[in-house]
Amino acid sequence: MTRWVRCFWGQEALWFYFELDTDGYVIRQVELQEPGNKALAAASLVEWQEAESNGRLAEYENTYGLTAEPPISEWEGHDPQSLSANEFEVVWATARRQLQDRQHPRRDP
Repeated sequence: MTRWVRCFWGQEALWFYFELDTDGYVIRQVELQEPGNKALAAASLVEWQEAESNGRLAEYENTYGLTAEPPISEWEGHDPQSLSANEFEVVWATARRQLQDRQHPRRDP
């Protein structure tokens, strides 16, 4: 069963948003820096694996970052808050757009 959570890491002022599989492994991950919720990462494990097999891993990580490897249950000192799928999707879409815009800035005529 898929679940969605977020947690705050006060030392770095980072919000982590996770989409997790049944065993607590990260499927998708978003990292937002406070103040202002600046997107630092919005990575998908499936996309990362595809980029690796296609020889585009450096490009993918440069744009979207990467996902955590250990299951969320192994993260000590974090108290995850449950999210709905929709809440996660809003954060995901916003972060992806920010990262894509930074990588490929629009040029005004």
